[in-house]
Amino acid sequence: MNIKYSDAVMRARERGEPILALESTIISHGMPFPENLSFAKKAESLCRDNGVEPATIAVIDGVPHVGLELEQLDKISRSDTIKKVSKGALGLSIARGWSGATTVSSTAHIANIAEIPVFSTGGIGGVHRDAELTFDISQDLIALSQTPIVVIASGAKSILDIPKTVELLETLSITTVGYNTKEFPSFYSRISGVPITAVESPEDIINVFNANKSVGHSSATLVANPIPAKSEIPKNEMDDFIESALVQLSKQEILGKEVTPFLLKSVAKKTGGRSLEANIALALNNVALGIKVAKKMY
Repeated sequence: MNIKYSDAVMRARERGEPILALESTIISHGMPFPENLSFAKKAESLCRDNGVEPATIAVIDGVPHVGLELEQLDKISRSDTIKKVSKGALGLSIARGWSGATTVSSTAHIANIAEIPVFSTGGIGGVHRDAELTFDISQDLIALSQTPIVVIASGAKSILDIPKTVELLETLSITTVGYNTKEFPSFYSRISGVPITAVESPEDIINVFNANKSVGHSSATLVANPIPAKSEIPKNEMDDFIESALVQLSKQEILGKEVTPFLLKSVAKKTGGRSLEANIALALNNVALGIKVAKKMY
């Protein structure tokens, strides 16, 4: 793959300095403007202030970029023509010369090729509700089963079927651990009712990741990092908002890759913006943990 590295990421690579991969779909499709651009700048500043080079990943004019310049971040955050590029659409976006924001699946894939071992995101995709009828399951899960990288996320997005998602993670041999929690978080909420194994430190995360590699695993180590308690929206309250949004989804017959952006926007409206604030808080918290892990891995 022909990858274009930013000057800053290239310098970090040459010097052997820690780099943290960041996705761009959270900017283009996960948050509205200008909050999305503000978040992207904060995430990158948080990395640099702590001695880690941020590598936000996207496809620009058909070329995968690892590390974006400010004007490219601005384009990703503002443009209505930016496509949502999953791993399956990566080759197509290159062949067609598209500009697109990378999802968890494509970001992890590109980061792994770029030899960046740690990736922080908001929440992974997973098994959608009523998937037994629609077969709507995110490519993220398949990609994580094929990509040996540490992925830090606040569980799966709470609009999904969390128990089925965790079950499929297990089926796909994706090691899933909770950072100082024994319960899989559900994005906006710290709990889901689904138990997982806890890890207690960045060193613990790295030990699990290295042990997986030593036994020949080619899958990711998924670190489920709960949203900070002060930013949490209680699960029972969030469930009511999501159920209402799902009714709207069904009425409007929205399908495929447009489902998640629609639900996130709908939930944001129903919560009066609280879900957007929670999204930003959990994503920055995942960047903070990613920084700690990246610094220990280099």
